Amino acid sequence: MPDNHCNDFPLKKHLAKHLEEISSLAQQNIELLEDENICLITEFENMRNLMTDIVTTAASFYLNCYLSPYTAKYRDLTICMRNLSERKHGALIVVERKDALDPLISSNIPIGGTLTHALLESIFYPGNPLHDGAVLIRSDTVVSAANVLPLSSIHVSDKKLGTRHCAAIGLTERCDALVLVVSEETGQASFAISGVLHPVNVSPIEL
Repeated sequence: MPDNHCNDFPLKKHLAKHLEEISSLAQQNIELLEDENICLITEFENMRNLMTDIVTTAASFYLNCYLSPYTAKYRDLTICMRNLSERKHGALIVVERKDALDPLISSNIPIGGTLTHALLESIFYPGNPLHDGAVLIRSDTVVSAANVLPLSSIHVSDKKLGTRHCAAIGLTERCDALVLVVSEETGQASFAISGVLHPVNVSPIEL
């Protein structure tokens, strides 16, 4: 569960503002619904778009909450995700939490460097020999790169999901790790936890 200090994240205020907006829109539409001469389809579409933003903002908020107890460098991870997303550089980043991950991953190349967004971005730069595998983060250290993760047996046949996403889901089906993913095709940033993939908003408001 997220720690209490998550209350200090700017994203929480942003999320509360969005919820207030949709609550106000819902109330307005309830009142307008009584008028049969007014078509509310466009208004409902606006609410749907706002709800989509709320979901991705909420995912970003909880991502920081889940990361912060396990690495003091969670802001570097946020910056890294944003930069990689903007450039459409694919990435797979595993953050170890309570469960030991050594039995679940293989074929790693030791790194042993201090976690910074610049180091991670260089690892996932296209053409780097390490960019296709997963990076393992333990506390504030980039432990290794080019890790191979177990694929999800449930999602591996889903053609909508790439190998990185299936690996992120697969690992988190087996342990409490948190896995960050950036799509090489779309630039969409996501994180997986407990076998579920959540898209996130990596805008500067998270910093």
